[in-house]
Order: sequence, then structure tokens, then C-alpha cells
Amino acid sequence: MENVIYTLPQVAECAVFGIPDDKWGEVPAVYLTLKAGQALSEDALVEHCAAHLARFKRPRLVKFVDEFPKTSMGKIQKNVLREPYWKDREKRI
Repeated sequence: MENVIYTLPQVAECAVFGIPDDKWGEVPAVYLTLKAGQALSEDALVEHCAAHLARFKRPRLVKFVDEFPKTSMGKIQKNVLREPYWKDREKRI
């Protein structure tokens, strides 16, 4: 999913992770930052994903952020992004 999102020229960084869903157990969420001076709508991102990904891989949540929490090595900490959604819930396997 991230590879498809990175093909959009406006995207600087993105993180894809699962969030809880009562019907499916887990659905994709996308957090992203845009390159300076660029604009991208949530609808345009979802349409782009729909054209390149299977239906179940399309993002159900899109959030634009200014920056990501990162490790000292510069990797995006997806566990920090995921934590609020899974708080007080058990992750299904």
C-alpha cells in the first residue's frame, strides 16, 4: 500500500497500519505528510488507491500530519500512531 501511495508526487512520507473495525477486525489507516507547497485531498488519495489496490486494501482512515514520531534511526514509529486506536481493545489475530 505504501508503495502505491508513494507514487503520488505530492506525498513526502506515509505510514499504513491497521485500526480496529467491528465487522472486519482490522482496516487500513494512512497517515501522510505532503511535500512543501503541495496539496492532496483525501478523496484523491482514496481514488488513487482504488485504481491500484484491491478493495480491502483501500484506506478507511486518512490523516494528514505535519510530522511523524520517529526512532533515533529515523524510522516512523507506527506503534505510536497505532496505539490510540487499539487502547482498551484486543487485537484480533
